[in-house]
Parts: sequence; C-alpha cells; structure tokens
Amino acid sequence: MEIEIIDEDENPMLHRTDVRFTIVHEDASPSRLSVRDSLAAKLNKDSDEVVVHKLDTKYGMRKTVGYAKVYDSSEFARDVEQEYMLDRNKIGADEEAEADVEAEEA
Repeated sequence: MEIEIIDEDENPMLHRTDVRFTIVHEDASPSRLSVRDSLAAKLNKDSDEVVVHKLDTKYGMRKTVGYAKVYDSSEFARDVEQEYMLDRNKIGADEEAEADVEAEEA
C-alpha cells in the first residue's frame, strides 16, 4: 500500500491538519485502521492522533482517495471528534477497556 499526500490544510483553531491523500493498493480496498496506521507512520504521528473520515474506492480500481484529520494530540481528537468517528477509528478503545476491567475488579 502506497500513500501519497495530495493536500494539507492547517486548522490551528482545532489543533489539527486536514489531509487529503491517495492510496495505490494491490489487493482489496484497505481497511480504515490499516490506512490510519500507515498515514500516521508517514506523518510521524501516533495512530490515536489520526482520524480517517472518508475512503472512496471506485469499482474495479486499485486507487483509493481519502480524507483524514491529524490532531496535535489524542486528547484534542477526543475533545473535537464525534463519538461514532472515534469508535470507527478505535480511538480511546484501549482506555475504555482498561476502565471496564478496573471497574469489574473493584
């Protein structure tokens, strides 16, 4: 999977950068989480700081166009993003799981 960044727009008010990108892939369309991890690695960010909003693959093509928001920290992502987007991108899921385990032990 090869990621190319098309456009980056700074949004200092929300502590993030809006990123548009293309992916050339050999197999089936990549999953949201694999795109998030690859994009985070390319931008030298933690994967909890990247929220993939849209992935669009045309039928029969090996090219996907996407849109993501890259935050300065995972706390900003949790504060700004809607809950369903955080769930889709598995942001904060580890912390919730740890909180559930601690609650069960108590």
